[in-house]
Amino acid sequence: MSRQRLADWGYAAGWRMVPKLPDSFVTAAFSVAADIAAKRNKGGAARLRRNLARVVPQAGSVELEDLTRRAMRSYARYWQEAFCLPSMDADDVRSRVDLTGVEYLDAALAEGNGAVVALPHTGNWDVAGVWLVAHSGSFTTVAERLRPESLYERFVAYRESLGFEVIPADGSVSFRTLLRRLRENKVVCLVGDRDINGSGVPVTFFGEKATFPVGPARLALSTGAALLPAGCWFTERGWAVRVHPRIRVSSRDEVPAATQAIADVFAGDIAAHPTDWHMLQPFWLADRAADEDGDPGEPGKKTERSATSSGGSEIGADERSAS
Repeated sequence: MSRQRLADWGYAAGWRMVPKLPDSFVTAAFSVAADIAAKRNKGGAARLRRNLARVVPQAGSVELEDLTRRAMRSYARYWQEAFCLPSMDADDVRSRVDLTGVEYLDAALAEGNGAVVALPHTGNWDVAGVWLVAHSGSFTTVAERLRPESLYERFVAYRESLGFEVIPADGSVSFRTLLRRLRENKVVCLVGDRDINGSGVPVTFFGEKATFPVGPARLALSTGAALLPAGCWFTERGWAVRVHPRIRVSSRDEVPAATQAIADVFAGDIAAHPTDWHMLQPFWLADRAADEDGDPGEPGKKTERSATSSGGSEIGADERSAS
């Protein structure tokens, strides 16, 4: 059986079985799995450790080991919640969201040009979406076209069950759909911290070079929509979401600077909550180049995602499912 088919079956089993099990058992099981992965320090866990070393450069080996363990637990918590979220009480979920900066979103929609919300791979942005649907109605987002197709369809069905509109990341076609939604004064949410295929613009992130997708800034420029960076992280009670002030972009020449501004906002939130950044892939240009030659966490093995995909990097598609 192919690895892709196994991944499909695994996710299907998660959505079917996890909500039926006792919460205490599931939490313990996911935490143990996260601790084992962190201790093995292979593959995604090793890459996460290297990424955290750049985010918290002062951390010694013991602190870095603890940061990695906590970050893997945070990543496991995301998946535990993802499997349970469709069956959770939406009102209860929203009541446990601590959201700040909603006035920036409300002001954007009052202008009538829509809003582009750019988020990093942090916390649980699906929960933020549940809150947003209740606040301002369904919004539109983009998903990587995963293989096999049945796996992609599972993720689309999952997010549609939460009230999101999900379109495939297929370049110009999806870009035109997003333009239409913004011109209808809707909200578009895009994950904006990972340039999957390397077609983004250079930014400085935690003092080193990386690339970010330009889709959020280009959409804002093309429609006059407000470009709003946001951050998500976990709390003991539930979740926190912060919407930041608007980033202005009024000409094509300003797209790189606007993208750098997004990176700066993301860096601030990630620095404050480093263990809730779920970046298990090579991120900085130096690490991506090294990973092409062989993953330092797994010598001689190139990076693979459990479900491969294509396109969508320029727009800013969520592909945490392929981590």
